[in-house]
Amino acid sequence: MNSASPIVEVSGLRKVYGGRVVVDDVSFGVDEGEIFGILGPNGAGKTTTVECVEGLRILDGGRVRVAGLDPVADHAAVTQVLGAQLQESELQAKLTVREALELYAALYPNPADWRPLAERLGLTGRLNTRFGVLSGGQKQRLFIALALIGNPRVVVLDELTTGLDPRARRDTWEVVEDVRARGVTVLLVTHFMEEAQRLCDRIAVIDQGRITALDTPQGLISASAGSTVISFTPSAPLDNDELAALPALASVELKDGRLTLGGSDETVTALLSLLARRRITAHQLRVTDATLDDAFLDLTGATK
Repeated sequence: MNSASPIVEVSGLRKVYGGRVVVDDVSFGVDEGEIFGILGPNGAGKTTTVECVEGLRILDGGRVRVAGLDPVADHAAVTQVLGAQLQESELQAKLTVREALELYAALYPNPADWRPLAERLGLTGRLNTRFGVLSGGQKQRLFIALALIGNPRVVVLDELTTGLDPRARRDTWEVVEDVRARGVTVLLVTHFMEEAQRLCDRIAVIDQGRITALDTPQGLISASAGSTVISFTPSAPLDNDELAALPALASVELKDGRLTLGGSDETVTALLSLLARRRITAHQLRVTDATLDDAFLDLTGATK
């Protein structure tokens, strides 16, 4: 991160559809060279927010700038510095992968060489395949390549690994890390918590059209109600009132005889004392840090 002006600036963004406010007073800045994540439940306003950044939606209030440019008023100029992989995209069914890559490369004055990009995304063996017969995962990889082919300073990736198998997903994460290593700023919309925790420098959590938290992945986890997770199978039942009285306790779940508690280091110490007093053995005891998934559920009030 640097101290210069953010390459993406969103201030007081507001968007209304049919009288319903879907994005309300959203503000954040993305520093050049960082991977900035946007997380939120379905319908929270994530995609609408990035579509305003891309210039695909006209905002109803606030201000958006990409490299100092207005995405709507300066749209042609913005397309030269911003690449986008949309949540839903289509190409002509008879267009081959090679033709799509060559076509998009011809739209830019200094395009990237699409050949190594295709190789990196596992598309080399599909260059002569028509778009209409590609699998969902292959189409997704092609759209990622098309988003990067213009050598953008900023790339927006909206649910980039949806439809990919675990191996392809991790390969794509490495591509994103390679892109950032070349100095490209990444604005990442995702619902995969593992993806966000691995890739993102900072994350904005959007819920019901507003930002409810903005921090590093570890910062979000540390600030959640249950930053430590304790799970075990007790040799005898524990009194619910005694459990509820544990200090800094954030959550309790009993499933198939196994207890899972969310809390802090203080909770762990008090729990071990309680077990010793009651002479209860904690079988398969595990104490771990909370994950971004735990923090997300806490921040959005969602349920597992």
